Amino acid sequence: MLDEMIRKLRLERGMKQEELGRRVCASKQSVSNWENGNIMPSIDLLVRLADFFGVTTDYLLGREDRHTLDADGLTPEQMAHLQLLIDDLRKRRDT
Repeated sequence: MLDEMIRKLRLERGMKQEELGRRVCASKQSVSNWENGNIMPSIDLLVRLADFFGVTTDYLLGREDRHTLDADGLTPEQMAHLQLLIDDLRKRRDT
């Protein structure tokens, strides 16, 4: 499950394994091994991956189906706009 999630999230961002490795301070070989299910990332790297992708570690591990959104530094007005956009997208999905 973790291998599939890492690959899925990386590809959604149009990234190569080398770039993901650089972003989380790991080698391309490590990323390849994670995605092939050969090894698991350390707890520290799992947390870095979750932070980088904006998801929880539980999401990466397949324990929950929920994304998080990093909105640090946004003003209350910007947060309100984001919430309106999210609400609009949910309405469109449900219709």
